[in-house]
Amino acid sequence: MRSLLGLACATATLALSAASALAGDCPGNPNALGTSRTLVVDPREHPRIGTMQYAETLPLQDHEVVLTFDDGPLPRHSNAVLDILAKECVKATFFVVGRMAKGYPEGVRKLRAAGHTIGTHSENHPLSFNRMSVEQAQQEVDEGIASVAAALGDRSAVAPFFRIPGLLRAEAVEGYLGSQGIQTWSADFPADDWRHISPEAVYGLAMSRIQAKGRGVLLLHDIQARTVAALPNILHELKARGYRIVHVVPASITLPKTPTEPSQWRLRPITEQVAISHWPKVPGFSFAHREMLPSPAVADLSLDLGGAHATFRHALRGVPVPKAAPWPRQMPAEGSTNLIAFPVPAPAVFSIPEKTQPAIRATILLPARHAANDATVAPADAMASAGPVRQISGSHAIAPAGLQRGPIGVTTRPRPLNH
Repeated sequence: MRSLLGLACATATLALSAASALAGDCPGNPNALGTSRTLVVDPREHPRIGTMQYAETLPLQDHEVVLTFDDGPLPRHSNAVLDILAKECVKATFFVVGRMAKGYPEGVRKLRAAGHTIGTHSENHPLSFNRMSVEQAQQEVDEGIASVAAALGDRSAVAPFFRIPGLLRAEAVEGYLGSQGIQTWSADFPADDWRHISPEAVYGLAMSRIQAKGRGVLLLHDIQARTVAALPNILHELKARGYRIVHVVPASITLPKTPTEPSQWRLRPITEQVAISHWPKVPGFSFAHREMLPSPAVADLSLDLGGAHATFRHALRGVPVPKAAPWPRQMPAEGSTNLIAFPVPAPAVFSIPEKTQPAIRATILLPARHAANDATVAPADAMASAGPVRQISGSHAIAPAGLQRGPIGVTTRPRPLNH
């Protein structure tokens, strides 16, 4: 695709005619808002504008506003927008969709006849510019420009201004637009007129956001009935608050750009009144001699420590010395030789008697071993030969030492212990 910068020569005639209209009053409306001036920009020097997404915006002065409209033309509403702007002698920038230009070419020609700037807004208004490939984006951009140019019958009448649908930016798309000399437009404040809100809400959002930033590019849509209803109030309030409308056109061979400073392209340029966001660096000083200077001694001050108060009063030339602090100072405790010694408690005071386990007196049955034909108990020596019995830790023996052992029949009553 050839660069579009050289194709904008015809816009010089539109800009000159708009500028000449500024000299006279608005026909039939002496209190019209009007267009204060025409701003000529070079798209190659500032390829992206609009602080909603970019660092730069148009070099406007305080209380200057640029009106922009997207998605048209749609005769039912776009014609009403043109009539409202004509009554106020206001010039705006329209970003036309190629498909709409094919369907309503007469609406595009009305924009040119009214002296407005005509940019483009892709061919089909897809909300996927941030996801599509460069080839797909290039096709959308090129076909949109071709459709608008066909409706006008003159490709040079299309300004090299482009707004990405939905403001869904992508660096690859912006890079392609910049390589073709096309300026990517975002905005500084929208009015949310594409949402399902009332005209009063559109008016309120537009004015509050303009007032917050003070100047910039307003984003509207000329295909919405709520925009048509809110636009007269917006224009009336802009004039009441002292705002001025600026018309933007691209530079060409016969129409040079408006001289500007780089700082004007920032919505909030850094000035001497704005605080610096970082501390200045401490310079590295180099000294010829690095010897340590002697510190002054007390004798060098000629101070009489005994009469320090008088010396300081003389040095301060009548300024009274501060009084001593009211809080108490530490005083040494007075010693005494008549010290009373309290008796030390005896260890028996703190002794606690331990609990003892009472002697267990019990009667038990010895285990019996039944033979095949008699019920006799194995002798005590056989039990002793089995080895010592392991006692559980913390337990006490049930049968004390000296337990009488012997054969006991099954029916024999146990003998009491220690009796």
